[in-house]
Amino acid sequence: MALIECPSCQKRISSKAKECSHCRAKTDGDNESVRIISHIQQSNKLMTHSFVFLTLFIAGVVIWFWGGETATGLQSQIATGCFVFGFVGYTITRARIVLHKRKSV
Repeated sequence: MALIECPSCQKRISSKAKECSHCRAKTDGDNESVRIISHIQQSNKLMTHSFVFLTLFIAGVVIWFWGGETATGLQSQIATGCFVFGFVGYTITRARIVLHKRKSV
């Protein structure tokens, strides 16, 4: 018996369970396919997060240089916030993607 992630709620359940004890989703008899589907869904979620953070990073750079001059005042604070938050979020998410890919499928 192994613990797998429920394909619906991503909480850990027994591989022999007929349904999730948390969300009552039915599990089919093929737990290997459930595990693969869960792995793919997590990969997609991480890629979406990566894209959002990269977009935020780029938006910060664009706001900073909008109009041909460097930003001042409130515009520079917004640009810096977007830039830093996007960069840190993207870096952390990419590390999570690498760690996720190392898990066996």
